[in-house]
Amino acid sequence: METRELRYFVAVAEELNYGRAAVRLGMAQPPLSRAIARLERRLDTVLLERDSHGVALTGAGRVLLREARIALDAVAAAEARTRRAGQPGLVLAAKAGASTELLAKLLAAYAAEPGSVPVDVRLCQYGEQGALLRRGEADAALLHLPFDSTAGLDTEELHTEGQVALLPAGHPLTVRRELRLADLADLPDLPAPRYPRPDGTHPDGPGPAIRDHAQLYQLVALGRTCAVLPDSCRAQLRDDVVARPVPDAPRVTTLLAWPPDSRSRPLADLLRVAADG
Repeated sequence: METRELRYFVAVAEELNYGRAAVRLGMAQPPLSRAIARLERRLDTVLLERDSHGVALTGAGRVLLREARIALDAVAAAEARTRRAGQPGLVLAAKAGASTELLAKLLAAYAAEPGSVPVDVRLCQYGEQGALLRRGEADAALLHLPFDSTAGLDTEELHTEGQVALLPAGHPLTVRRELRLADLADLPDLPAPRYPRPDGTHPDGPGPAIRDHAQLYQLVALGRTCAVLPDSCRAQLRDDVVARPVPDAPRVTTLLAWPPDSRSRPLADLLRVAADG
């Protein structure tokens, strides 16, 4: 199968309408229909069922949609990494507002190395740094367990720390020296924040939808939510936000992650500096 055929099929499978898929692809509908028919003949199976009510995926079509998305993502990542290989410098993706001190130390140590290259730090919203890395738009990324997935990536552990509860100054719970997770569950005045799913959508709930740390800190200060974050976030806090240790919260490990097939010498130097850190 050709990538062009896979793009055609994915467009029709996602739109479930040949006309909308053709518009999305910037082509006429008849050649799109013929291309899908040729693909079905070549695979000797029906991928899309058509009737007066529209278009529906068959079981085989659902399998191909899943595999086609993976294949197209891999092709796009290969193209992006190839372009990146021809450009000077490194791109490091990191969650905005997270591991700020650790990131600064890593960049300073790498910059002091002979032969170091410029590092473009791409600051991301929640969960975006892993996606940038997998798409080939970054050479490395800072990820955080247990929150981020490391599937398909090589990693180096940099730091492990406990977590703290962030509360608005003056809240009754701030009189305690430390808190438990149960103390923070279902607080009627401070509904839990809603963090984005991998696809960027937010789950339903009464708490505010969160995009990044800066927004979260301000909403905590305004008394709209509370949050549990790694202890290192204390360095970023405002005077109107109070942090209290939460000993029973999972410990958070910050990792440096990279594609396992990378052959970049500057990246290898950055990894060595991180390992020596």
